[in-house]
Amino acid sequence: MKAWRAPRYLLALLCFIFSINVSANANPVADPGKALSDAALERTKALVIYDPAYVAIDYPNGDVPAYTGVCSDVVIRSYRKLGIDLQRLVHEDMRAHFTQYPAKRIWGQSKPDANIDHRRVPNLETYFQRQGASLAITQRAQNYLPGDVVSWMFPGNKPHIGIVVSQKSSDGTPLIVHNIGWGPRLENVLFAYPIVGHFRYLPKPSSH
Repeated sequence: MKAWRAPRYLLALLCFIFSINVSANANPVADPGKALSDAALERTKALVIYDPAYVAIDYPNGDVPAYTGVCSDVVIRSYRKLGIDLQRLVHEDMRAHFTQYPAKRIWGQSKPDANIDHRRVPNLETYFQRQGASLAITQRAQNYLPGDVVSWMFPGNKPHIGIVVSQKSSDGTPLIVHNIGWGPRLENVLFAYPIVGHFRYLPKPSSH
């Protein structure tokens, strides 16, 4: 019995459809700032207990239990929606440039730790700076766009971090999604604390 073979035109059509899907999946984000903003806003629907405990997690794409997290986990989980694994990126950069990070000075580390490094705000600040993502710190609301990452320093030298989203307050100030202790929340806190970092770290927009 002669084996059935697909007509050449059918094979060509299938290859064309496959190539379109691969291209779309390789770079699906048309507006990365809005995409990160949307991902952050989605985090406000999650029930998260503030828990800064050290946890051994998988690598790469590791995460603490979904019902726990701190301010940095809002950023990490939002970026992951865009296919960006800050755990891997920070760890790889720290392995290559450990002395450029504050891990030894602040936490007494002698080497990188993929379980915790990306969850520490000073490390995220350093990584964004090293990627050329730093922007000017101003008191002008229009300078902060959806998808920007902002870090603050609380009294007692306590670092904090959050994401600027597309929603604004009645006076035009961009709102922030962050976790200050009660889970991910949408709040008007951009200028409530001293800003120490302003970053725009986004994948290149899709041409589609």
